[in-house]
Amino acid sequence: MKIVVTTPTGNVGSRVVPLLLQAGVRPTLLVRDPDRLPGPLRERVDAVRCDQGDGDAVVRATEGADALFWVDPPTEDGDPVEGYARMGANGARAVRENGIARTVFLSSGGAELRSGAGEIDGLGRTEEMLEATGAHVLHLRCGYFFTNLLFELEALRTEGVLRTTLPLDHPMPWVDPRDIGDVAAARLLSASWTGQHAQAVQGPADLTWSEVAAVLTEALGRPVRAVRVGDDDVRARLRAAGLGERRIEGVVGMSAFMRDGYRPKDTRTLLTTTPTTLASWAYAQLRPLL
Repeated sequence: MKIVVTTPTGNVGSRVVPLLLQAGVRPTLLVRDPDRLPGPLRERVDAVRCDQGDGDAVVRATEGADALFWVDPPTEDGDPVEGYARMGANGARAVRENGIARTVFLSSGGAELRSGAGEIDGLGRTEEMLEATGAHVLHLRCGYFFTNLLFELEALRTEGVLRTTLPLDHPMPWVDPRDIGDVAAARLLSASWTGQHAQAVQGPADLTWSEVAAVLTEALGRPVRAVRVGDDDVRARLRAAGLGERRIEGVVGMSAFMRDGYRPKDTRTLLTTTPTTLASWAYAQLRPLL
């Protein structure tokens, strides 16, 4: 079985790769810089230097693949929706031209809306392009990554503040990316599923931002409070960081659609619930950094 993994050093891909190795598979990894892979890992995989923005290179690298784990990597495109869609088009082309039987795509809750969800709209367009290939496709529509809290390290360290544009009592699924990797690896290793499906990956519970602050207070051993800020505050922070207007609106749009009454199409079930709690992740991963 030839399984190809994109973004193998990312939060999810870095979990998928060792699971495939432990299952006895030698995966093919598409990576811009193979030297970024740990030395012991490079000996056990087939690492291909590949920019996912180069459609010809993606097709060559995935030739003969039985299964593909596709992630739309961030791009420098001024419009993040167009950037994700451009990457998705290359993935779909590889599936179509190489006859890849099964693809597991790292998507997001909100992608099913197809429009109105900020930069997530680019993932929705990728879903459509992969489905148009006629191949077997599974979209993993994931909740909010625990690892997004790493972007708030400075505010947590100096102010004990967690900022959000969402109402503090707004519940949403929070998930450990490693658990997403578990689901992805299991699906990549299975040849028994067919058709085109979506499966949510929603962590163990929906949490409000107030509840997240309480969990972090306990796990980190320091007070943390959630504070609601306006969209314009976020815009100002992103402009100061050098982002262009379309990228800024792509970020703001990801919160705006959730405030407008969005509820995930995929309801929580045994299949969508994963085990790692925010408390255990924060104690093990976030606390040592503060």
